[in-house]
Amino acid sequence: MHTTDSERDQVQTLEAFADTIIPGEKRSPDDRAVAGAADGPGAVAAGALELLNTPATGVTAGLPFLAESLNGHATAYAAEHGLDLDTGVPPFVALSFEHRTALVARLVAPGHPEKDGWVGLALFSNMAYDSAAHLHTAEAIAAGHPGLLAMGWGPPDADGLWRFPRYGYGRPLAKLHPDTTASGSPA
Repeated sequence: MHTTDSERDQVQTLEAFADTIIPGEKRSPDDRAVAGAADGPGAVAAGALELLNTPATGVTAGLPFLAESLNGHATAYAAEHGLDLDTGVPPFVALSFEHRTALVARLVAPGHPEKDGWVGLALFSNMAYDSAAHLHTAEAIAAGHPGLLAMGWGPPDADGLWRFPRYGYGRPLAKLHPDTTASGSPA
């Protein structure tokens, strides 16, 4: 499938935003979207773009606008700070990680008129890492999803169900109801 320059710019911009929220290591030495500000995989490796492009999120149709707007903000930010941006990549991607972070902090700050859109984008970046919301949990774990592994999620039992033989509080919270079915559902 052939991608246009605007589609490539949109992907790079949204990846750079997701990487600003949960940084990770570069995928290759020439990776510009992922700044490489942290060791290990971050939101991009966890599937942030896949989640954002899932129609159930309700943000998919607005992604071109968000990417364009973010690049507009990056251009204004660069001018304000006297930064020369590399024109070979989208403006937000051309910012250093520190400047990306400062710009995103400004966009999500209380009182910013576009705050809701940027906070939503940040939440989906977190969700991709923290819960693999775009994947079935068992499949995500089997594939080595970085966020779930970092949080210590283990695979389900052989029957596909998760059981926790050690109680999180050191004791059961309640006795099992006698009419509970084998699958854990109420009778």
